[in-house]
Order: sequence, then structure tokens, then C-alpha cells
Amino acid sequence: MDTGVLIALIVLAVVAIALVVAASRAAKARRDEGHRVEAGEHRSRARVESAQADHREAEAQERAARARREQAQAEEKAVIAGEQRQTAEARHAEADRLDPDVDHKADDAEEARSR
Repeated sequence: MDTGVLIALIVLAVVAIALVVAASRAAKARRDEGHRVEAGEHRSRARVESAQADHREAEAQERAARARREQAQAEEKAVIAGEQRQTAEARHAEADRLDPDVDHKADDAEEARSR
């Protein structure tokens, strides 16, 4: 084989390897850019979903606070109703005690049976 042909083949092989390496780097760069774009889209969606989750969590906390306030109000009203009931029962008892038409002996007999 002639030396010139051998040098031409070696140069051709080096150029071919260089082209393969350059093409490989270009393909990797395109893949990397595609991955960057995809990662950006994921981050964008994650920010939106995070904001939605924060909003829903705030709503849930607000509803829980409202429920606690309503529960406290209901308990307060139940206490007031119980006190009013006791006052009403005491007034009935006092009215019965003062009323000359009420048979107190029947009440005393019933009390004695319940003891």
C-alpha cells in the first residue's frame, strides 16, 4: 500500500471519528435541552399545584376554625339553656309551694317512696 493512501485512510478515519464525536455531542446537547424544558414544565406545574394546595389548606383551616367557634357557641347556649331550665324548675317548685291549691301531701308521699 502506498504511504499517501495510508495517510489518507488515517486522516479519513480521524475525520470520521471527529464527526461521530461531534454528532454525539450535538445529540446529547439536544437531549439535555429537551430535559431542561421538561424539567421547567414540571416545576411550573408544581408551583401551580403547590399554590392550589396552599389555598385548599387555608380554606380547610378556616372551616375548622369556624366549626370550633360554632361548637363553642353551641356549648355556651346549652349551658345557658340548662341554667334557664333550672331557674324555670325552681320557679315552678316555688309556685307549687306557695299555691294553696297544690296537694303537698301527695308530693311528700311520692318523695318518701322514691327514697
